[in-house]
Parts: sequence; C-alpha cells; structure tokens
Amino acid sequence: MRRRLVSLGTAVCALLLALFVVPTAHAETGFHIENGRLHESNGSEFVMRGVNHPHSWFTNETPQSLADIKSLGANTVRVVLSSGDQWTENDAADVAEVIGQCKANRLICVLEVHDTTGYGEQPTAVSLDRAVDYWLRIQSALVGQEDYVLVNIGNEPFGNNNYTGWGADTSAAIGRLRAAGFDHTLVVDAPNWGQDWSGTMRSQAAGVFASDPDANTLFSIHMYGVYDNATAVSDYLEYFVDQGLPIMVGEFGHDHSDGNPDEDAILATTESLGLGYLGWSWSGNSGGVDYLDMVENFDLNSLTSWGERIFHGENGIAETAEEAAVFGGGAAD
Repeated sequence: MRRRLVSLGTAVCALLLALFVVPTAHAETGFHIENGRLHESNGSEFVMRGVNHPHSWFTNETPQSLADIKSLGANTVRVVLSSGDQWTENDAADVAEVIGQCKANRLICVLEVHDTTGYGEQPTAVSLDRAVDYWLRIQSALVGQEDYVLVNIGNEPFGNNNYTGWGADTSAAIGRLRAAGFDHTLVVDAPNWGQDWSGTMRSQAAGVFASDPDANTLFSIHMYGVYDNATAVSDYLEYFVDQGLPIMVGEFGHDHSDGNPDEDAILATTESLGLGYLGWSWSGNSGGVDYLDMVENFDLNSLTSWGERIFHGENGIAETAEEAAVFGGGAAD
C-alpha cells in the first residue's frame, strides 16, 4: 500500500507539474504561432498594427521616426535592411542598435531584407539564399531577441517571372535558418512583387508551413493594385484563416501605379478577422510613389492624407492597436 501511495503521489505531482510547466514553455520560445495566430511568449495573441520604415536608406532618421511612429499609436514597425547586394549593408552593430531603439519605444520589430525585391524580374535583385547568408552574418544581433523581433527573410522575393519555385526556395531558406539556430518567428513574403496574383503562395503555403520544424512561420501578403475591391481582399485573407494558416498584410497603400488598392476594405477586413497590418510607408518614398509617404520629410507634424487615414481613420492604428504584452500592454490568454 505504501508503495502504491507513493506511486500515486508521484503521478499526481507529475500531472500538476505538467499543468503548470506548459505555460512557461512559451516563455522560452518568444513569438510563436498557435492555431494559425501569432502569440507572444506569455501566450497572448498579438495583432500587428503599424507601418514600414525605410531605415536602410535613411539611417539618420530612424531614432526620431520610431519615437514618432509610436506616438501615433503603432505597436509594430517593419524595418528595411540591406544585405549589401543592392545597397549598403546594415551590419550586426547597426541592426542591434535598431532593435534597441524599437525596444526603447515599445515597438515590436519586424526586420526585412529588401535586396530580394522582384528576384527573377528585377536584374539587381538577389535570391532568398543570399538573404539567408546575410541573416547568418548578423545572427549575433538577433540571438535572445525572440520576444521582440520577427525575421522577414526577404522582401517580395520573386517578381512576375519564374515564381513557381517560391515554395521550394522559401522552405529551403527556412531550413537553413532553423539549422543555424534561429528560433524567431519567420515572416515570408509572397511572390509576384508580394501580391501573389498567381495564387502561388496561397497554393503552396501549407507545404511551406509544414516544412518549418518549429511550425513558426507567418505569411505576408502585400496589397496594392491587385486588391482594388473588397471581394479580392476578403477572399485572399479568408482562405488563409479558413485553412488555419497564419497571414498578415505586410505592406499596403491607399494608391499605387498598378491600380488603386481598396485601403478601406483592407483595414476593415483585417480588423474583422483579427489579422495584422503594416502600411507602406512612413516617409522617404521616391520614384513617383511619394504619395505613399505618411508624413512629409519625416516630420510628425506634417501628416499626409494617407497618414491621416491609416493612423486616425476608421479601423486605423490609433483606434485598434494594442501594445505588446512584453512591454506591459495586452493581456495573457
């Protein structure tokens, strides 16, 4: 009887330990995907509400820009980096500084390599494999930042040519990063300049997600002219939600040279589905798309009509953003 009681007591202790240990396991993983949704280390769901900032081209503007973006209510910023293939490389020291500034402003940081933009169509663009080489070079700046940083492997990694290999190349990039010890949530952009008009990411996403040994990959669609009506917006996003696959809108605007995106539908649909969005972009646009600046000349006091819409309009950032729990906001599940 004594031995049996000891065994029973041991079993009860083991059960209680299991019940109380499971939540603390989240604390070791940082951001992670659960049931098709992005969660923080404490288990609370996190919905991104923020903007893109062109750090690589305007490094001197970054400290003030991050403070200004936060002051308007954002909880996340997507930061442009360069691997050195098209623009000056942002080295580990620079990236560590950016992460520190994001944390100081209580902003979750999505870091992306921009040199992959339009690969296969844009002659100077580089492959996802080259982007992974860069992430490995700056890994020291990212270790231990899993609670604060998501790694967006490569911006718009295929243009409109030879994009059918998106799934295989994306899975290979994920595999290399995981093998090297990256435990972060990995964000992967769609092909077709991010807009996936071909449905390639849509059809290959389940296989890509299954290829991640950590099951911690978040898909990102960029919504410009292809998404010029509410049906196009909802059909794409609802497919991922229905399939239990994590999705966010990593870029979008109120206008574009390839058509007029329905920004009202993007904002309303992401809010109704509980999905994240990051508008393009804070300031510094050129090449005929300067209308996508949210403020003029990085001046907080010079909001453009696009800036007013995304920050202060219906379903906008000020109305819907909740600060990350790691900074004291939100609530644990």
